Amino acid sequence: MILRPYRESDAVATLEVFLRAIRTTASRDYSSEQVAAWASDEIDVAGWSARRAAHRTQLAEVDGWVVGFTDVDEQGYVDMLFVDPDVGRTGVATALFGWARETARDLGATELTTHASLTARPFFERQGFEVVAEQHPVLRGVALTNFVMRRDLAR
Repeated sequence: MILRPYRESDAVATLEVFLRAIRTTASRDYSSEQVAAWASDEIDVAGWSARRAAHRTQLAEVDGWVVGFTDVDEQGYVDMLFVDPDVGRTGVATALFGWARETARDLGATELTTHASLTARPFFERQGFEVVAEQHPVLRGVALTNFVMRRDLAR
């Protein structure tokens, strides 16, 4: 597995990882209505690509296949961390998280934060995050549950 920065040509591959992770992995924790709202077929690839390029996105790749991605900003906010269900529990998320943690430190962040899904919460807890608050964002008219989580980078 290699980690590398996002390129515009990765738009479709990263969007597919995102959709598969939600439709397969997260579907254990969310209703079909919630999954459909979150992983909508209406996501614009060009808009997706622009957001990935603007958010310091890093990919995990195996034999030329994009198997996961994450991002982190200067404040240490991890907006997305998704792994293809076919490679779940093989260290991809942990490797991507390690990159995000070190990048946040290099950028001067003192903590990491995220809004973790029901599915991702246990992973982030294993990485030393604590729940700050439960929230219920509405996406395409459907309420979901996620958790504001934080981790001090001094640890």
